[in-house]
Amino acid sequence: MSKCENMLASLGDYLDGELQASLCAEIEAHMKGCDKCRLVVDNLKKTVQVFKAGKAVELPPDIQARLHQALAASWKKKQT
Repeated sequence: MSKCENMLASLGDYLDGELQASLCAEIEAHMKGCDKCRLVVDNLKKTVQVFKAGKAVELPPDIQARLHQALAASWKKKQT
């Protein structure tokens, strides 16, 4: 398994602060040299922060309508 795969396998525990300090240090050292993994971690951290903030975001009416139409079409397709 590659270093990236190993890091990604432990990512949830890393972000939750549940890894041993030595493993966290390995992940952080890997990210210093791997832009792709650093990008994944940064995006996931931001996603978690937004989710934890719990702020509802109002979708613009046109997007709401398109979303509802897509969901209704998908539901209808599954019913047949």
